[in-house]
Amino acid sequence: MEYSVYIVKCNDGTLYTGISNNVDNRVAKHNSGTGAKYTKTRLPVRVVYTKVIGTKSDALKEEYRIKQLSRSEKLKLL
Repeated sequence: MEYSVYIVKCNDGTLYTGISNNVDNRVAKHNSGTGAKYTKTRLPVRVVYTKVIGTKSDALKEEYRIKQLSRSEKLKLL
């Protein structure tokens, strides 16, 4: 099963980074209010970045790396 790292832009302009093996399904969960606690109050969200990584372990490492970036660095990544 391949995992991807994704970044969504929330309605308030903030960015949320996560991983999933089905990004479309995960984003639908965010937008239905059953995704992450962070996005629940910032709906709707839209995908602005995805990267297929492979293993869950590698995806978690990439998610952590991205979360350590500043907002300006994340915007450059997009």
